[in-house]
Amino acid sequence: MTYLAIHTRTTSAGPVLELTGELDHISCSQVRDLLPGLVLQRGQQLVIDLTGVTFCDSSGITALIAARNHALAAHAGIALAAVPHHIHRIFTVVGLDQVFASYPTAEAAEAAWTPPAPPS
Repeated sequence: MTYLAIHTRTTSAGPVLELTGELDHISCSQVRDLLPGLVLQRGQQLVIDLTGVTFCDSSGITALIAARNHALAAHAGIALAAVPHHIHRIFTVVGLDQVFASYPTAEAAEAAWTPPAPPS
């Protein structure tokens, strides 16, 4: 049986989704279903923390791309944090390492975020 837990928290940079478990064809709907209600302001950054992800298949990748599309539609950024080595290898093979900014921790992703300039 597939298990995926999602913990959401808010930082000054934007929301952080902390995923734990398997991100696959059974559980990816949890991520996709969460996105429409996720408040993301223009210029913020959505961080997806993959520290606890033990498995990711093509459906999981599709859920991450859906999260990216949600962020882009809000005129916000997206970053992945703590991508496990075995998943990073997959991302590299399919070219997602060129699509997603990646940081060693969610805190590092937040620290790298640059707030938008105030309107003039």
